[in-house]
Amino acid sequence: EAGALVVAVANPFDRELLENLHRLAGMPIEPVLSAKADILKAIADIYGFKRTLAQAATDFAQPTGTQLQNFEQLVSLTGGKELEASDKPIVNAVDYLLRYAYDNRASDIHIEPKRDSTVVRLRIDGVLHPVYTLPTGVHPPIVSRIKMLSRIDISEKRRPQDGRIKTERDGREIELRVSTLPTAFGEKVVIRIFDPETLVQDIAQLGFDEDEKGLFESWIDEPHGLILVTGPTGSGKTTTLYSALKALAGPEVNVTTIEDPIEMVWDGFNQVQVQPKIELDFANALRHILRQDPDVIMVGEIRDPETAENAIQAALTGHLVLSTLHTNDAVGAVSRMKDLGVPPFLLSSCLLGVMAQRLLRRVCSRCAQEHNLTQDELLALGAPLPLLPGGVQIVQGAGCVHCRGTGFYGRTGVFEIMGVTPQIREAIAQGANTPELVQLARKAGMRTLREAAVRKLASAQTAFAEVVRMTASA
Repeated sequence: EAGALVVAVANPFDRELLENLHRLAGMPIEPVLSAKADILKAIADIYGFKRTLAQAATDFAQPTGTQLQNFEQLVSLTGGKELEASDKPIVNAVDYLLRYAYDNRASDIHIEPKRDSTVVRLRIDGVLHPVYTLPTGVHPPIVSRIKMLSRIDISEKRRPQDGRIKTERDGREIELRVSTLPTAFGEKVVIRIFDPETLVQDIAQLGFDEDEKGLFESWIDEPHGLILVTGPTGSGKTTTLYSALKALAGPEVNVTTIEDPIEMVWDGFNQVQVQPKIELDFANALRHILRQDPDVIMVGEIRDPETAENAIQAALTGHLVLSTLHTNDAVGAVSRMKDLGVPPFLLSSCLLGVMAQRLLRRVCSRCAQEHNLTQDELLALGAPLPLLPGGVQIVQGAGCVHCRGTGFYGRTGVFEIMGVTPQIREAIAQGANTPELVQLARKAGMRTLREAAVRKLASAQTAFAEVVRMTASA
């Protein structure tokens, strides 16, 4: 209704409430039914942090900077002890921000100083969302508080620094990795949130179709060989490898990882942190691990010829080796390994399979609506119509409180899987080029990333725009 105030209420039949709202607003009220929990959450999200920061801005708005200096001195004198929330509003504000980010499933918090304000953004389901704009006066004490919690030097503002915060939420340990970076208007802070529940999943939770899951599990059931997972940063490669290791780990299996950095400490693995300053890189660590009687080895990334050579040797000498590469597709991993100096005959002898992957946002189940694809959208997909059973009707999210108005909630993996058949193995040994390998892989049943994404679209898991966005370069 034009000129009406739309109000979310738990009981739209409460006449007294509606009359009071009408009197206060001075305009017609249009009640919309909403769950009480959703209303309370929205109130806390919108007003809680702003109220806390308004108090912080007042406390730290001294033009002389006295309050800020006192705050930093107080932090220095605490010797790393956490301050009481009642001592300084800024402490409450930082705690609230960390809690808010976790509760909203954020993977990263960005605190970015600008000329006239500080912008806080959260990366949720792989996409950055601005959530708060703060007064510039609270930026330095917020950064100092975060530095104190992560045990890094609060007085050093000229150099990038890294630190960690360990906390507990919902009964489990959560790790926050902090990175600071000097910029034109102050220190930018990024906090990455590591939740073991999301990072180490069961294989069934990764998003595989049944045939894909069966093929991947057949690789990790092998006693030895090399498995490669490829994709850009943030495509879920580490989660996939951790899930495979979780399935393999047990009292009778020695699982060892080499990581830079260790994404999540897990009791079932022996995890080694790469430390270049003492010459403990991937290649050297792998060489020493081979003397530790390993059954399964995860190499965080194959970056250089020496690491590639050592990984191949480990796979050829009775170990199951899992690692990652930065290539856009599955077949590209073969040429990448050749570029790193691996002889084709050795690669063909140990390679079990390659999997390229991306993460697609899931359509929010609470606001999903049917949508008919237009002819232009069908052409943009470039996928055969049989991949869209039942025609061209799909779903997309309208946006609601549950998904913060985005239309998406959560993510699922989409995979391009090349199993190494005898024909492909022979072709690799003979030095076949990429188009030849693609042709053989397609004959063996490999689906491209775009085709796999269209299958997710057809099964109402994702939306058209998301398929195009995430597989544009695939």
